[in-house]
Amino acid sequence: MTSQEVRKQFLNFFKEKNHKIVPSAPMVMKDDPTLMFTNAGMNQFKEFFLGNSVAKDKRLTDTQKCLRVSGKHNDLEEVGKDTYHHTMFEMLGNWSIGDYFKKEAIAWAWELLTEVYKIDKESLYVSVFEGSEDDGLALDQEAFDLWKTIVPEDRIILGNKKDNFWEMGDQGPCGPCSEIHVDIRSAEEKKKVSGASLVNQDHPQVVEIWNLVFMQYNRKANGSLEPLPEKHIDTGMGFERLCMVLQNVQSNYDTDVFTPLIREVETITGKKYGKNEETDIAIRVISDHVRAVAFSIADGQLPSNTGAGYVIRRILRRAIRYGFTFLGMNQPFIYRLVKVLGDQMGAAFPELKKQYQLIENVIKEEESSFLSTLEQGLVLLDSVIKSSKGKTIDGEKAFELYDTFGFPIDLTSLILEEKGYQLDVEGFEKALKAQKDRSRAASEVSKDDWTVLLNDSEQEFIGYDSLEANVKLVKYRKVTSKKEGDRYQLVFNLTPFYAEGGGQVGDKGYLEAPNGDITYIIDTKRENNEIVHFAESLPEDVSVSFKAAVDQKQRWRTASNHTATHLLHQALREILGPHVEQKGSAVHSKYLRFDFSHFSKLTVEELREVENFVNARIEGHLPLQEGRNVPIKEAMAEGAMALFGEKYGDTVRTIRFGQSIELCGGTHVANTADIWHFKIVSEGAVAAGIRRIEAITSDAVKEFYFNNNRMLFEIKDMLNNAQDPVKAVSGLQEENNALKKQVEQLLKDKAKGLKNELITELEEVNGTKFLAKKVDLDAGGIKDLSFEIGGQVDNLFLMLASENDGKAILSCYISKDLATAKSLNAGTIVRELGKYIQGGGGGQPFFATAGGKNPAGIPEALEKVKDYIK
Repeated sequence: MTSQEVRKQFLNFFKEKNHKIVPSAPMVMKDDPTLMFTNAGMNQFKEFFLGNSVAKDKRLTDTQKCLRVSGKHNDLEEVGKDTYHHTMFEMLGNWSIGDYFKKEAIAWAWELLTEVYKIDKESLYVSVFEGSEDDGLALDQEAFDLWKTIVPEDRIILGNKKDNFWEMGDQGPCGPCSEIHVDIRSAEEKKKVSGASLVNQDHPQVVEIWNLVFMQYNRKANGSLEPLPEKHIDTGMGFERLCMVLQNVQSNYDTDVFTPLIREVETITGKKYGKNEETDIAIRVISDHVRAVAFSIADGQLPSNTGAGYVIRRILRRAIRYGFTFLGMNQPFIYRLVKVLGDQMGAAFPELKKQYQLIENVIKEEESSFLSTLEQGLVLLDSVIKSSKGKTIDGEKAFELYDTFGFPIDLTSLILEEKGYQLDVEGFEKALKAQKDRSRAASEVSKDDWTVLLNDSEQEFIGYDSLEANVKLVKYRKVTSKKEGDRYQLVFNLTPFYAEGGGQVGDKGYLEAPNGDITYIIDTKRENNEIVHFAESLPEDVSVSFKAAVDQKQRWRTASNHTATHLLHQALREILGPHVEQKGSAVHSKYLRFDFSHFSKLTVEELREVENFVNARIEGHLPLQEGRNVPIKEAMAEGAMALFGEKYGDTVRTIRFGQSIELCGGTHVANTADIWHFKIVSEGAVAAGIRRIEAITSDAVKEFYFNNNRMLFEIKDMLNNAQDPVKAVSGLQEENNALKKQVEQLLKDKAKGLKNELITELEEVNGTKFLAKKVDLDAGGIKDLSFEIGGQVDNLFLMLASENDGKAILSCYISKDLATAKSLNAGTIVRELGKYIQGGGGGQPFFATAGGKNPAGIPEALEKVKDYIK
């Protein structure tokens, strides 16, 4: 049975059980601040389990793209080393939102596995929650009794809280679960050791295949449990593991989910899978990781240095590193797997084919960049080795390579071992733990339980039509973080405040109590389909009605910028071509940022055309034509632009200005004339094939032109009110260039005389030509002088210092042969001597420079340098 057939049969089975098949949500989370990535099939249904929304369909099924590489569910370091963990994987699932419960979930799971997929019943084991004294919970007798009617009792295993009690997080819906495990060992092995004893023991051939979660409790902030008003079913079955069982192989990587990728890696690298364990691990890592990276990019998340982008970059770099270390690949090659992946999975996930070129370009650029980093890291590591006084390399220096330059620690350890050195692992772990502790402390957040005042599950947003409303507080809670201190989250029965989403910032404003007391709303975000308002304090009386008012000035400016992004998108597609697609945006009250797919830098003429196009629509006074609750098929038929990485419901909101029509939930001006004017302030690259435009509108443009006009008058005043300031500045530049040449010549003459003087002052110390002296040159002059002397004098050790603008400079030059012969390192030396001038620096083993703020320390530094050659 092919993987495509496995997926299709699962969905059809539950469709016949009256489940609605829903599309996979994007793997990159958009409106849930508690998660970076979708890590379980139930994520997109959290609002129903929390009671924030009423589900239109009570029975649902899908296959969900998931990523588990951060937080509680982190399998990254296991991936590749075993045959069943993955970063990106598909989760087949069926859900009941307050409809059927344990009886149906258990019966249908058994029916699908044994009657549809024909898995041998004798190979299956099930587990049931044994209870927990800490939570005051007994054995899940209901599930146990249901399973007893299906399987022998010796195949029912009692599981502890870790294995058989599923929780969404530290707080929220949770409940006991039944896992179904499969034993795919040979008949001989099964006779020797019972499969029951290997369940949940990380055995590669006795693995969990399906988890049936019986969601019936709510975990409160104090750790206690309370029953949910409705009981739900949430199941998740690993698609890759299921394919392994049904295709009768011993590894997920031997299924047709992975074999096309593995074959392509073999072709590219010339390495054979199945011949060597180290090579096999590397090939598994690469085959797995390219899926995670490709799907993330398709969903709109580019590799970067922060947040979700950092996680994606880390996954990709892990794959590059394995290719570099174990497959000998020092050139980009992982990008070549994208086409194979698209051909293999494009039917189920069309975004892979649609975004193929972008995915390939981004991965290739990231590979080139990191391979360059690895090369630089090898040079730096070699420098660390040479400066080491023993055979153990300092863990803090290894951590600096890892933290600052991204050089992988296991690669450091491998290279050291090859060269006969060892790593101070304890020192590295200590430095790493200190960094993690700092990061954790900075981001630590604690949340109280919600204090519920009104049972109002349907919150209404009225902010498209009104910026003020009389509201009642439905619930609130206190949130405390190290970074922001105490904050309060407030939820109202209705609200005019727009919650951050679609790139647009959340509204600010205030609440006014009947007695005139004011509570300021400092931000608005969406969490699990609820609009949550953030305040620094709580109103004194939470039971009264409040006047909720949005900051109208900020809303108008933000709306102007959001409408401008739509016009900008239209302009780019018209002028550059239909290949342009939005890849991200940020809409603030002061500016807008728009990322889009395009292969080259925009010319000055193209930028001018784009500006003129947008401003022509502004001058055209185009009215807003808004459609609410439009069937999505109807909206798409009208030509509305939908964005990859966004999840749309059955009905959508359309925003039209003239010929521009997009699906959008943001706020907009009533007429393009309200924008006043559009001005691009910058254009540049974000990643391969991705450009970014930053622009301003309305008041910000007026301020921009006002400041420019003011600067022009100031410049003219400085130029004695020259009639043509451009010509006057050009004249000054020519004069300045001529003077520069004269100064450069004078400095060269000065340096030449100084060079001869310094050569005569060199003294012989232990076979080394040595001099440490303060000179009157800048850093560039010292460097040129050092290399000139080094070109004439062998075995040179030269330390020159200078003072410029109250700052100290130390520069160390060591002849290359001398640096090698005596294990000297100029970078290490200037770093150590930098403490005398209250600064630091670095460089190469033969030349390095340090800067500091204490020129008074120069004499002591020059005195101490003699210790290095004595």
